[in-house]
Amino acid sequence: MHIALIAHDSKKELMIQFCIAYSGILSKHSLCATGTTGKQVSEATGLQIQKYLIGSQGGTEQIGSRISCNEIDLLIFFRDPLNRKPTEPNEQDILRLCDVHNIPVATNIATAEALIMALERGDLDWREYVR
Repeated sequence: MHIALIAHDSKKELMIQFCIAYSGILSKHSLCATGTTGKQVSEATGLQIQKYLIGSQGGTEQIGSRISCNEIDLLIFFRDPLNRKPTEPNEQDILRLCDVHNIPVATNIATAEALIMALERGDLDWREYVR
């Protein structure tokens, strides 16, 4: 599966810890991320991650484009709904794309863990039949 990772600045450490905890599962899949998130996660975990631009310079839109082309199967987007900066990407656009293209998305740690465990069990294989 193709998994995209995005994290607001205040959630990058959470993303790193999540990816460390689930690196065994994530390593079996193709990963991409916005620039800074991808760099930090890759350095901390050794995971192979295709890195796009940083979110505020178009990285989120690059991932959105891959979602639109059915090239992403799962999005983990740790966002900070309380302290959003104006330079952070418009999260509604990418969440709308996930809804339009039926992409499972996690915006917090609880949902991310549920999705990663479902991925490990093979419960998300249905995406292969929808394409």
